[in-house]
Amino acid sequence: MPRVTRSARPPLRPAPATRGAGELRLIGGQWKRSRLPIPDSPGLRPTPDRVRETLFNWLGQDLSGWRCLDAFAGSGALGFEAASRGATEVVLLERDPRLAASLRSVQQRLGATQLRIEVADALAWMAARIAAPFDLVLLDPPFDAGLAEPALDAARLLLTGHGFLYLETDSAFDAGACAARGLRLHRHLHAGRVHAHLMRPIDTAA
Repeated sequence: MPRVTRSARPPLRPAPATRGAGELRLIGGQWKRSRLPIPDSPGLRPTPDRVRETLFNWLGQDLSGWRCLDAFAGSGALGFEAASRGATEVVLLERDPRLAASLRSVQQRLGATQLRIEVADALAWMAARIAAPFDLVLLDPPFDAGLAEPALDAARLLLTGHGFLYLETDSAFDAGACAARGLRLHRHLHAGRVHAHLMRPIDTAA
């Protein structure tokens, strides 16, 4: 199991998210500096660069052998970052066919054969539990859609016993809310409007 590393960093000040911002760059791994388009789509809010950087510092830079799920893929920033760092399989779920087509275009350009992109509703797909357990589940639902809690409940059932669950919201989940779902809060950061949480099953060693 890859070790989780700690990294002391100054307070994060990400630029505010904008709709149709143009493009973003992957920040690490095999495809570092590769560009991903940000389509003009209501509610699309890619994870800021510094938040992504901190998340993968928490996880460690080498995800070799990991199975990952990016349940609300959008621009694909989180899922492509995981694949860039060596994840063996990454499933990206996106219910908007136009966004899914954009993801497939990037996948083809990068030759990212370990990615599987599905046009699907994330909650329904996770509830069906049709996949083997994941080492990392990434949840970044639209902030104003009320999806954070149901997504967290569904994703917990897809996680391996030693896995990680990442949740990005506009408000903090405290330790009690995590514990009620059999999770413990492993890391948390607050950057502008973003609260980033990294959780693990309660019985997993630190």
